[in-house]
Amino acid sequence: MTLPQPLPVYTGRYQDTHLRVDFEREAVYLNGAPLKLTNKAYALLAFLVRQSGALVPRDTLLKVVWGYGSDVRTRTLDVHIRRLRKSLGSFGATYLETIFGIGYRFQPFQAAGRHEGPASGLAAMRADAESKAHWNTGSTAS
Repeated sequence: MTLPQPLPVYTGRYQDTHLRVDFEREAVYLNGAPLKLTNKAYALLAFLVRQSGALVPRDTLLKVVWGYGSDVRTRTLDVHIRRLRKSLGSFGATYLETIFGIGYRFQPFQAAGRHEGPASGLAAMRADAESKAHWNTGSTAS
């Protein structure tokens, strides 16, 4: 049995092959070019990046980024995620994973596999779902 690896903690900067987030300067770069993000879009991306690999529930994002209580029902988070994916271009679906009805997860580029367009992000999600199904069923066969 393999134990899960601890999640990385990013303090001053996150950087991978395509994306760099400078938390001190509140700046984001995609393939070396600066991205113009709204304050909320930056706050959302920065929070997800700092929780890299972890599933972050919708309620948590709404509370931390917008200051909403758990009783508030709104689509603002979904709209911001959609716009953030658009800002990230062809990497948007690779970096930002939706867990339907639960929340979102930032997937570092290396964890998502080699990027070859939208299909590779789907392959990574399928592999992740199959892995979870394996653990949820208690199966020991590979």
